[in-house]
Amino acid sequence: MTLTQTGTDELLMEQDGGVVTLTMNRPERLNAISGPMMGALGEKLREANRDPDVRALILTGSGRGFCAGLDLQVQAAQRSGNGSGSGTGDMPARPPIWSVQDAPPVILWNMDKPVIAAVNGPAAGYGMDLALATDMRIGGESGKMAAVVVRRNLLPESGGTWLLPKLIGMGKAAEIFMRGKTLGAEECLETGIFNAVVPDDQLLDEAKTWAHEIAANAPMAVQTTKRMMRMGLEESFETAFDHLMSHLTRLMGAEDFKEGLSAFIERRDPTFKGS
Repeated sequence: MTLTQTGTDELLMEQDGGVVTLTMNRPERLNAISGPMMGALGEKLREANRDPDVRALILTGSGRGFCAGLDLQVQAAQRSGNGSGSGTGDMPARPPIWSVQDAPPVILWNMDKPVIAAVNGPAAGYGMDLALATDMRIGGESGKMAAVVVRRNLLPESGGTWLLPKLIGMGKAAEIFMRGKTLGAEECLETGIFNAVVPDDQLLDEAKTWAHEIAANAPMAVQTTKRMMRMGLEESFETAFDHLMSHLTRLMGAEDFKEGLSAFIERRDPTFKGS
């Protein structure tokens, strides 16, 4: 596998074979989202989704936090007229809202490539929305989901109120959001927000194991499965069934289907090319 590293100071990108790891990199601010970080994250997610060599992604944070949300310190400093606060980022006085399609949680939701969140420490506010918009969440033992925005006269504006009820049910989601609760790793696992919890020092390795397992499967099948799961939330069973049959016909005509059958007969691991 070829390991490459690119990105910006605030967003690191590493590619290992078919797996891309994006690391939010403002550890001194618990990876609170700045304007440049948000722009870079959206750009790199789109690039990875277009790249045929990328088959799975991991989203995580550097240091001891996943993402503390939007950088409110910068916004507060700008509102009071005393500069940029922490000295990083260029957040406007109001939260940066471009078109809906430019918001990283929306990009995450609409991506065909599967994304795993490796939650290392707190995911609060916008950071919680980012994690919820991924396909799977693995938490370190110090991982937390902090739904504290109602304590700031804010709301989960980046999809949390839509995502969390679908993940764990309306009643439990209402309890978490309206009480402004912070859930530790084990409670996140019990409620179904986290898929797994591992020791902090094993978190990234575990996420990479999952991602490489996904990347070894037929990419057309993995991506179509994700798309059908996403579309199925808004479809009747009969409509979803009809869509699945049409995609199945296409997949069975692909070279990767022949490779999968040959590998099964020959009792070997398949080598899928995405065609």
